[in-house]
Amino acid sequence: MRLAELSERSGVSTATIKYYLREGLLAPGRQINTTTAEYDEEHLRRLRLIRAMIQVGRMPVATVREVLGHVDDDSLPRAIRLGAAMWTLPQVPEPDEDDEYVRAAHQEVGLLLDRLGWENAKRLSTISPAYRSLVVAVAAFRRLGYGWGAELLAPYAELMHRTAVLDLDNMETHASQAEQIEFAVLGAILNEPVLQALHRLAQEEESTRRYGFE
Repeated sequence: MRLAELSERSGVSTATIKYYLREGLLAPGRQINTTTAEYDEEHLRRLRLIRAMIQVGRMPVATVREVLGHVDDDSLPRAIRLGAAMWTLPQVPEPDEDDEYVRAAHQEVGLLLDRLGWENAKRLSTISPAYRSLVVAVAAFRRLGYGWGAELLAPYAELMHRTAVLDLDNMETHASQAEQIEFAVLGAILNEPVLQALHRLAQEEESTRRYGFE
């Protein structure tokens, strides 16, 4: 398809598509002559991914470029490629390691990983943004006087593991590794709000079952 058709099918203006091409977010089309290029379904799929990352995920162009660089790097093993792409997404700030609540949170999260037998998560704990996010959240709870720790977190973690199995099962239905990594990145942007919304709906349902509407 030509640029005009790509624009029409994607809902993205030709000027914006040209900008994405200049920024390296979108691969160049097949050059037909000095002024015309041809694009295919891969360009359309990538363009939709870019728009989701920018519009829904509210990610800056530089971050999108970095994430897509990991998506396209087929020199890496799949697990490393997936992790690198996911870790490039916006994350929480570094925790203050001198804070007593942060130290306690590290201990509880470590106990949680031991309890679950998540050895890979333990090995990656020093570099994993997900581990860091959990530590920050647990520290905040404990600072407010709530004793969140391994015992209370374990049932939630087990539910999340079941969710992760579903995520990867769905990811593996896509043919190429690039499509699989794209799906995982898109899932992080779109599926996490879905899970959050389902969690809140479930809380609404359960609270009204228990306490009614009074």
